[in-house]
Amino acid sequence: QFSKASSSQEVLAMGVRRWLECVTEYDSPKYIRVQSVTWGCVKCFLYITVALSVCCIVIAHRLYQETDEVNSSVRTSVKGVAYTNDRIWDTAEYTIPMQASLNITSAVNSFFVMTNIIKTENQLEQRCPEYPFGKSICSSDKSCENGSVDIHSHGIQTGKCVNYNATVKTCEVRAWCPVEPMENPPEPAVLRSSEDFTVLIKNNIHFPKFNYTILNVPPILNTSCTYNKTTSPLCPIFRLGDILQEAKENFSEVAVKGGIMAIEINWDCNLDSWFYDCSPKYGFRRLDDKKIKPGFHFRYARYYKLPHGKEQRTLFKVYGIRFDVLVFGTGRKFNGIELIKNIGSMISYFGLVVSAIEIALCVGNCSSCGKSPLYKIYNRKKYETVLNPRQVMYVSYVDEPHVTLIKKPLKTSLQHAQGSVVENHDNEQSEPMRTSESNENHDNEEYELGQPLGQGASSPDCQKWCCCGKCQPTQEYHEQLCCRRKKGQCITTSHWFQQLVLSSHTLKKALLYKDPFLDLTDGNINNQLRHLAYKQYVHWRFGSFDLEDRAVIPSCCRWKIRDTYPKAGNNYTGFKME
Repeated sequence: QFSKASSSQEVLAMGVRRWLECVTEYDSPKYIRVQSVTWGCVKCFLYITVALSVCCIVIAHRLYQETDEVNSSVRTSVKGVAYTNDRIWDTAEYTIPMQASLNITSAVNSFFVMTNIIKTENQLEQRCPEYPFGKSICSSDKSCENGSVDIHSHGIQTGKCVNYNATVKTCEVRAWCPVEPMENPPEPAVLRSSEDFTVLIKNNIHFPKFNYTILNVPPILNTSCTYNKTTSPLCPIFRLGDILQEAKENFSEVAVKGGIMAIEINWDCNLDSWFYDCSPKYGFRRLDDKKIKPGFHFRYARYYKLPHGKEQRTLFKVYGIRFDVLVFGTGRKFNGIELIKNIGSMISYFGLVVSAIEIALCVGNCSSCGKSPLYKIYNRKKYETVLNPRQVMYVSYVDEPHVTLIKKPLKTSLQHAQGSVVENHDNEQSEPMRTSESNENHDNEEYELGQPLGQGASSPDCQKWCCCGKCQPTQEYHEQLCCRRKKGQCITTSHWFQQLVLSSHTLKKALLYKDPFLDLTDGNINNQLRHLAYKQYVHWRFGSFDLEDRAVIPSCCRWKIRDTYPKAGNNYTGFKME
C-alpha cells in the first residue's frame, strides 16, 4: 500500500512538473531564409501589393467607420388642377386617401393619384338583371338558382331569368342596380393631364447610434424648383410625368389601367466632420409587372339620401398610380476599434505571400529548374524525414565529407549499399532524429547498433568490400563495412585515431571527468575504456550529435579498438559495441 501511494505521488508530481514546463516555455516556428535576390524581390513586391490592396479595400469600403441603419418618416403633398369631361378635378378629387383603399394596401409611405375612372351612377338596392358573363347568362328560370352567389356576381340570384337587353337574358339578382358594367377603362385616360401634377416629399431620417437627424428639405426651399437629375438633384418637388420618365415608362400608357411606382430615397451619409456628406439620392422604378395583370385599381362609393328616405349611391371604379416612397440608407462615422478589427482580419492576407512563394518554389523544383543547387539545398533544409530508428543505419567514410544514411533491409554488403547524404550538424543545430529507445546508461555493457546477429544474409565473397586491407572477414551484410569508400590507407593507422580514439590517457581522463572516484585499477576497466572508445569514434566521425544507437563503426576500427582493450575471453558478439 505504501508503494502504491508513493507511485501515485510520483505520477502527480510528474504531471505538475510537465504542466509547469508548458507554462514557462514558448514554442516559436522555425523559418528557412533563402539568400536569393530574385526571391527577395518577389517577396517585397508581393508584400507591397498586398499592403496596397488592404489599404484600397479599407478606403474603398470605408472599413474605418462604424455604421448605423436609418429610421425614417415620410409626408407627401400633391398639387395640381385638371379640367376634363366638363368638370374641374382638384386635389380633393384625384388624391384619394389611402384609408379608402385599405382592401389593397395600408402602406404609410404611399400616396395615390387617380388617372382613370368608370362611374356607375344612381344605384339603388333592388332587383335587376345581372351583367352578362359566363355563368349569369340563362335561357330559363331553371338556369338560375335562388340564393346562389357567384364570385364574379354583383348580387344574390333570385331564381328568375330575365331580359338584360333585346338579345341576351341573364339571371336576376338582388343588388345595387343598375349593376356595374364589366368593361375596359376609357382610353385615353380621363385624367391623362395629371402627369403635370407635382408632389412635395418631406423625408425626416434619424441615425439613433449617432443621435443625428436630418430632413431632405433644405432650410430655404425654392418652391418653384422641380426635381431634375442633373440641374436640381436635391429638389424635393417632383413632377409625376418626370417620375415615370426616369423609370423609363410612358405616363399616358400607364394612366389607362394604373400602376405602382417606387420613389427610392437613398441616404448614404458620411458623418465625419472632415468629410461630411449627407444628402439624399433619388431613384425611380416600376413595381407592378407589365406582363402579368398590370395596373392598379379599386372601388369606392358615395352615398346619398333621397327625399323619401331611400339610400342611393354612385359607384366609382378608380384607376391610378400608387407611389410608394421607399427610404433606405446607412450612416457612417469613424471608429478606431472598427478600423483595428477590420485591419486585424485582413492581416491574414499577408500569409498569401508565403503561400504564393512556396507554390512558386514547388513549381520551380518540379520543373527543369529543379536541377539548380538552390532547389537542392532548399529541399534538404526544408524537409526532415523522420524514419524508424530500427530501419536505418548511418555510416561515415574517411574519404567522403558527409554522413550517409542507409535503409534496411540490406540486399548487398553495407559497404556497397546505396544511401542518401545527411548534412553535418554543428552544436547549435538539432539532431536529425533521436529515438526514445537510445540507451542513456553509458555503464551498460551493450550498445546495440542494428538488428541482432543471425538475421543478416550471407555473402559468398566477403573480402571484395574491404578497401583498406584491415577489415576482418564476416558473412553478415550489415558487418561488411570499411572505413573507406575507395582503396587507400586505413584510418586506424592515422595519428588522430591513436590520439582521439585509442589513447588510454585521453580515455581515462574522460572516465574520471564523469566519475572522479572511479578505480582505474579495476579488472573491468578495459570494458569501460572500450565502450568509451566506440563513443569517441562516433563523435569524431559522425559529428557532435548522438548516434551511438544508429552509427555503424567500420570493421577495421571496431576490431582495432577490441584488440587494444580486449574483453576477457574475447567472446564478442560481432555487431555489438562490446
